[in-house]
Amino acid sequence: MPGDKPLLEALAEQRAPAAAVRGAPRLRRPERQQLGWHVAAIDDLIAPDHPVRAVWAFASQLDLGDLYDAIRAREGLPGQAPADPELMMALWLWATVDGVGSARQLARLCQEHLAYRWLCGGVSMNHHTLSDFRTAHAALLERLLADGVTALVDAGLVSLEVLAQDGLRVRAAAGSGSFRRRVRLEELHAAAAARVARLRVELDSDPAVGSRRRQAAQQRAAREREDRTQAALDRIKQLEAERVRRHKTNKSQVAKQKEPRASTTDAEARVMKMPDGGYRPAYNMQIVSAPRSQLIVAVDLDTTGSDRGLAGAALDRLAAGGIKPADYLVDGGFAKNQDIEQAHAVGIRLWCPAPKNKHGTDPYAPRRGDSPGVAEWRRRMASQAADALYRQRCKVERTNAWARRMSLDRLVVRGKQKARTALLWFALAHNMLRGFALRRAAEAAA
Repeated sequence: MPGDKPLLEALAEQRAPAAAVRGAPRLRRPERQQLGWHVAAIDDLIAPDHPVRAVWAFASQLDLGDLYDAIRAREGLPGQAPADPELMMALWLWATVDGVGSARQLARLCQEHLAYRWLCGGVSMNHHTLSDFRTAHAALLERLLADGVTALVDAGLVSLEVLAQDGLRVRAAAGSGSFRRRVRLEELHAAAAARVARLRVELDSDPAVGSRRRQAAQQRAAREREDRTQAALDRIKQLEAERVRRHKTNKSQVAKQKEPRASTTDAEARVMKMPDGGYRPAYNMQIVSAPRSQLIVAVDLDTTGSDRGLAGAALDRLAAGGIKPADYLVDGGFAKNQDIEQAHAVGIRLWCPAPKNKHGTDPYAPRRGDSPGVAEWRRRMASQAADALYRQRCKVERTNAWARRMSLDRLVVRGKQKARTALLWFALAHNMLRGFALRRAAEAAA
């Protein structure tokens, strides 16, 4: 108001104090030379709800009596005690889930990674023992796979009324440059045999111990090279016999093919067309699963680049295990009249689209000479119910995605039997995870 004194008198000019000179920053740096005590139980290395504990609980419930019976180290008798088979199973199951397929990498993780160290519980591991265990028990893995499926079916969590089959091509542990024709293989085999003979003579005549050990290693490597070339030659004979059989029915197509080749690295691998359109050495892995639960029921491995005709063989294996689905879903690459008729004869409805028709006619129209099973298949696939049921087949692609996630995209083992064992490890680990999920869903619903 006029005449009143201002609320604030004029203030003197304020000056900020001069900033002090800044010193070096104070930091917490690691002092790795200092002494310290870290006392903790191995069980405290991981959290109580860590997934690896569920894997250990699963492995502890497996029937491994055959492995325990084969152990020679017994109480009161001399001998080195081996690692517990239960531990070996748990390690490879967890490694498969973790996408680890190399025994050397697994041995290193057993020393560096907390989850693997918790599994080991102070038991030392080396890659030789791990590698031998992984590839030596295919029959056991197949039995455990079947027992797991049976347990989930008995619990009412899985139905096997509808099954689906799909092929998965996995890159083999062989280079494209390792494939050679018969003439070159014979030359390599002769050279390897001559080197083995020469090294054997030098090894017998050399008295020096160090030199003898070195030459023994060279002789072993030459002998392995000779064995690999011999295996490739045997494979060439099989391919030539197969070509003779195919020449009777596909004369024009066989005439266009070049001379067969085999790999000196993995003789059983075969160059196949991969999903990306390229051609590389691979194995054709067949997976039979229940689409609704995404549980793997059976697996097998083939060395042909085509899925045609493999459905009938899979149905035979399922029948041997006491499994008979009502409906069986496959893609168009499996279509073969013989398999359709085989499934029809045992009361199984095979659902598969017809291959592309170059004539432009309706592939599901009745044809003269159709057998009863093929005629029924044409009527079935042309119906409206075919779309609703066959749509379930796309769910098996999730299983293939899990295979890629678990590093089943390139093998680190060689040979058909070892490749099949790697597939069985994936199937067992995948079903373990699916079993966990199905039981959780059932508990939540209850």
